[in-house]
Amino acid sequence: MPELMQEMPDLTRSRRRTLAVLSAGQVLSGISFGATVSLGAVLAAVISGDDALSGLATAAITLGTAATSMPLAALAGRRGRAAALASGMAVALVGVGLVIGAVPVGSFPMLLVGFALIGAGQAANLQARFAATDLATDVSRGRDLSLVVWATTLGAVLGPNLVGPGEALGHLVGMPELTGPYLFTVVGQLSGIALYWFGLRPDPLLLSRQIALSRQGSDALPERADRPVAARYAMLAVVGAHSVMVSVMAMTPIHLLHHGATLTIVGLTISLHIAGMYALSPVFGLLADRWGRLRTIALGYLILAASVAVIALGASDARWVTVALILLGLGWSAATVAGAALLTEASAPALRVRRQGRNDAAMSLLGALGAIAAGGILGWIGFDGLALLTLPVILLVVALAPLGRR
Repeated sequence: MPELMQEMPDLTRSRRRTLAVLSAGQVLSGISFGATVSLGAVLAAVISGDDALSGLATAAITLGTAATSMPLAALAGRRGRAAALASGMAVALVGVGLVIGAVPVGSFPMLLVGFALIGAGQAANLQARFAATDLATDVSRGRDLSLVVWATTLGAVLGPNLVGPGEALGHLVGMPELTGPYLFTVVGQLSGIALYWFGLRPDPLLLSRQIALSRQGSDALPERADRPVAARYAMLAVVGAHSVMVSVMAMTPIHLLHHGATLTIVGLTISLHIAGMYALSPVFGLLADRWGRLRTIALGYLILAASVAVIALGASDARWVTVALILLGLGWSAATVAGAALLTEASAPALRVRRQGRNDAAMSLLGALGAIAAGGILGWIGFDGLALLTLPVILLVVALAPLGRR
């Protein structure tokens, strides 16, 4: 026991350092990917010559995220978080190079491959929130995770606003049209790689394993037994909330434009939606720690249901759609923060990282499929009908909540 008391100050310092590094990494990633996502659809339309193919850029990024989530999780399990996060950013950097190179030669396949590789950076971003829980305790896990999620807000706001300056800078150095903003992406990626590789020392995942081994045989509390049913429910809660959010959000700009909204209104609505996703995540993290994971998940799904109701009643009014998108972001935030915390603590250390990778892969894959299907559904039964079709998912997750206690 004296050894454990002696290690706590060092553990606290390592935990704080890890949170600072991960938060800074999320800001850099947000700056990097803000320009990438903003210009992706434009580049796809220009190079392919068909506006109908513009959505394939985002689809390629999302599918790339799904494809690389589990390999990066496996790498983290073997080599630690620093190696996995830096590798994900490095693969994304290669993707950025391919995107820039595809523009002057007009290669659409090369462009899509580049965007798919950029998805590895998004997979690293998702893994970063789980890395925040490696050194956390039951009373701080939700808060630590949510702080890293919140840091995404800064990058998400700054990134798209660098498109104009980036284009001007790219013109000065002779870069192809529409690729100038990717200069900021390259700088952000390189900075993120260095930050993760050198900043995550000691590695939080490897350190947590060393501490667990050192406590074996002591009178410290043993590791909680594995709870596979609760872990599966946590994954369902996270994946369900993400699918609902992406399906509705992806079709919001098209719906608003069809009802006479200006691009300014569309941009404001999406910005407020993103603020709802990230700005209050620390609040939901504290709720998850103090009020309970399952209660916070239930709160998130209640907010998602309220969002659906607002859309069903006011789909033709841009003001009500904006309110619904804010609620959609808030519900997603509560459910994913609490769900990720539950998944981590319900999984035995040997299974934790693997399950986290599966969670991220499923979340990205089903989100992409939901966004693709939403286009056809929108044309079939309208925006309010699309929203109402998400209710079975919401009701299913709420009905299965007792599984989270097993």
